[in-house]
Amino acid sequence: RAAVGDLLFCRPEQVVFGQNMTTLTFHLARGLGRRFDKGDILVITDLDHHANRAPWETLVAERGVTIRSVRFDRRSGELDWKGLDRALEGRVRLLAIGAASNALGTITDVGAVCRMARERGVLSFVDAVHFAPHQLVDVKQIACDFLACSPYKFYGPHLGVMWGRGVLLEEVPVPKLEPAPDAVPERLESGTLSHEAIVGTRAAVDFLAGIAPGRASRREALEHAYAELHRRSAPQFERLWSGLRALPGVRVYGPPPDRDRTPTLAFTVEGKTSKAVARELATAGLFLSHGDFYAATVVQRLKVEGLVRAGCACYTTNEEVERLIEAVRELSINH
Repeated sequence: RAAVGDLLFCRPEQVVFGQNMTTLTFHLARGLGRRFDKGDILVITDLDHHANRAPWETLVAERGVTIRSVRFDRRSGELDWKGLDRALEGRVRLLAIGAASNALGTITDVGAVCRMARERGVLSFVDAVHFAPHQLVDVKQIACDFLACSPYKFYGPHLGVMWGRGVLLEEVPVPKLEPAPDAVPERLESGTLSHEAIVGTRAAVDFLAGIAPGRASRREALEHAYAELHRRSAPQFERLWSGLRALPGVRVYGPPPDRDRTPTLAFTVEGKTSKAVARELATAGLFLSHGDFYAATVVQRLKVEGLVRAGCACYTTNEEVERLIEAVRELSINH
């Protein structure tokens, strides 16, 4: 817990482990839902992974709440801030929002969003799954009420991690077995945990911190490591964006490189399905994901069959970026 505490900039006892982010979010939604009544409003966004939509949407049938979903601009891939402000009016009890879109790479200023919620007395839940591998999380600066992420996104094992304000973790009425501990954070951890994955998560945090060795503390090492990762990936992503965008029949999605975003790029090739593109690229030794990545609402709003997704990680080389651009060029010419 101490390692994750350094990663999220929080106390170890505020770190909750679970099977995955989705399971933890469903668990929290069920607990918080016990205090929601018919007519209460929950706000979600169209940009989000469905792990931050479905758990809250289940409360429509279970508790009679109303869901409001904030739209995004299809051209820029960014959230509709005026729509968000309107959505927070009335009997809103909770805002669930993603810090970064796993489909488009959009980074949303969740610190500003959480301030808007707090001023209205609204709880805030932040999905930082796609954000945490690319920008260092600071729950104090974000000032949300809950935040979740997944270690496997930052080179760790499959596990779920959730942070919550101490008093809220103590009070949220989550379902639990009677003999189970009622102290934080164990009261939110149902069943036997994957201790192997927890140890692996500490190793993943230490791996990231090791990118900038010789620092006074793990948190300081992480700050320097993330700065170094950004320095490496920014020019690679800019080249990937400009290279793919210049190809005939290729369309790229999300904010451009000069906007605050992750180095994750979604694109389509005219006349080919996302699955067909991924298959053809695999024959060139390039392995990209395709489909909706559980951000199904994003794909629906874009009115496409699916997206192909590429990204820059700590091990990405300039040669790989050029090889991808060249392979997509061949596809676009022969479409």
